[in-house]
Amino acid sequence: MQIVNIHEAKTHLSRLLEIVERGEEVVIARAGQPVATLVAYRPPRRKIAPPGSMKGRDWQMADDFDAPIDALFSVFQDEDGAQR
Repeated sequence: MQIVNIHEAKTHLSRLLEIVERGEEVVIARAGQPVATLVAYRPPRRKIAPPGSMKGRDWQMADDFDAPIDALFSVFQDEDGAQR
């Protein structure tokens, strides 16, 4: 872990980012007191619900959930009813 003051951080930001990209942390300090930490960005991981995670929970599905949607199907048909 490297500690730099604000002036050095502003002057050498590109170099500090290279250090962070290598997996190290850089602490930015003001008057010797830590103010911020530069760390590599890690995209958030998607949370996937495990199979069966809804078991025992109260949820409902509309009775007509799987009923055809004529308005939607008409978009994919021409005037004669043939599919496009």
